Amino acid sequence: AMRAIEKANPEQLYGVFGDAGWTNKDRLSDETLINLIEHFSKHKLDLKHVPQDELGNAYEYLIKQFADDSGHTAAEFYTNRTVVRLMTLMADPQPGESVYDPTCGSGGLLLNAALQLKTVGKEYRTLKLYGQEINLITSSIARMNMFLHGIEDFQIVRGNTLSQPAFLENDELKTFNVILANPPYSIKAWDQKAWSTDAYGRNLWGTPPQGTADYAFQQHIHKSTDRTNGRSVVLWPHGVLFRDAEMEMRRKMIESDVVECVIGLGPNLFYNSPMEACLLICRTNKPEERQGKILFINAVDLVRTEKSISFLEESHIKTIYNAYKSFKDDDGLCKVASTEEVLKNHGNLSIPLYVSKKAITKGEEVSLTKIVNEWNKSSIQLKESIKSLITELK
Repeated sequence: AMRAIEKANPEQLYGVFGDAGWTNKDRLSDETLINLIEHFSKHKLDLKHVPQDELGNAYEYLIKQFADDSGHTAAEFYTNRTVVRLMTLMADPQPGESVYDPTCGSGGLLLNAALQLKTVGKEYRTLKLYGQEINLITSSIARMNMFLHGIEDFQIVRGNTLSQPAFLENDELKTFNVILANPPYSIKAWDQKAWSTDAYGRNLWGTPPQGTADYAFQQHIHKSTDRTNGRSVVLWPHGVLFRDAEMEMRRKMIESDVVECVIGLGPNLFYNSPMEACLLICRTNKPEERQGKILFINAVDLVRTEKSISFLEESHIKTIYNAYKSFKDDDGLCKVASTEEVLKNHGNLSIPLYVSKKAITKGEEVSLTKIVNEWNKSSIQLKESIKSLITELK
């Protein structure tokens, strides 16, 4: 039956069930299979009784449950869905555009690009979705995720984005209107030597250190962005904003005037990780009024935590999005800095350098916990800088 499903949908589902251990009784006993079949036989699961949206939502629920049970490894395939919503709003995909995720995991970012259009009543079926994922099982999960949500125009390819990018045109990297990504951070097992002579010209800002491939992914994303109206929104740890080992690459990126906005998010928004996250938003062709400028948004306090799970409330998303759209100073929240000012700071994009804390008024209480958290954050940044410097000296 599973083979028949694959054959009926060769472009979307070929090989999805190939690795499943249906005959491995240690992993899937006869009793378990019988109980599963009997359970589902009680329900009518055709599209007349269960709309495609509900099937897709059920699958997303199972992915989240799997992520909750996977501990720290969940970040490798699952991105906090409230952060996904914010990223999609920022990128603003439009009908007919191409959307790409070079490290797509379970496909949440790509899927939400389509669902956002559907939610606002725009034609979502004309979006062209592209993703690459190094893990075989995870790439299969992403393809099933698209299929069960009724997404037809998608390509999810298994492979290593840095060493074997999947999407090419005339032996060059294919470019996309929108890129959404949550790359694996600080990976050490990558081919740094090959990057220095990259066949696709992705080393335009330089070669990252062996112990941190973050700017290899960032340069791949930049090189894959459409030259006319391309924009990218990438979720990173804060280290990419200030590490000394990447200073020269960061400086070249800033000089190219593609960095539009840097957003600092609160702690624990990386799935099952206490690190604070940031969004790096780039645009290949900025509007004239934004050229030579970078907007910094300090949203570290805009987060809610319940039962050790952190998320953005709708009001948080609205505040951050409105600050980005208005692109102007707001005391304590955001600041527009010139690229010259940033370059004078040696290309350091650390948000506290530009967004000052709102002045404390008389009688206002200061949380000791908040002060300690700020001190811890500064300590982490200092340790990151020292670590990268030591790596360079070795």
